[in-house]
Amino acid sequence: MAAARGLSLTAVALRMVAPWATGRLLAASRGPQARRKASSSSPEAGEGQIHLTDSCVQRLLEITEGSEFLRLEVEGGGCSGFQYKFSLDTVINPDDRVFEQGGARVVVDSDSLAFVKGAQVDFSQELIRSSFQVLNNPQAQQGCSCGSSFSVKL
Repeated sequence: MAAARGLSLTAVALRMVAPWATGRLLAASRGPQARRKASSSSPEAGEGQIHLTDSCVQRLLEITEGSEFLRLEVEGGGCSGFQYKFSLDTVINPDDRVFEQGGARVVVDSDSLAFVKGAQVDFSQELIRSSFQVLNNPQAQQGCSCGSSFSVKL
């Protein structure tokens, strides 16, 4: 997949450059903030980690093929300032962190990781939608009522 690089106006305001890779866009929303059972992404799970729930691992194993993985990015936008973007990708960049659990991989670039470290990635299936979500993000101050954007703690 071809990689595209860009700058977000909100990110520039925070003096942050965020790279974005293109991929198949998946539904992205925060959804309900219910706590889910998380699977540790490594033996040393800590604040700099992304935790994968069992439902996230299961869904990724169902939809990924070969070297595909789920890429989580944070980009400027939404009514609260930032929004999560999920896509399937096959290219791991030098500044990416790979979180793996049970054969499922989630990759986050170093700039986006600053906004989601310590959070959980979940897959939620509801009557009106199914989507990957970021839950219990300790870096988020608040989200909007639509659930797809958030503001960061300063």
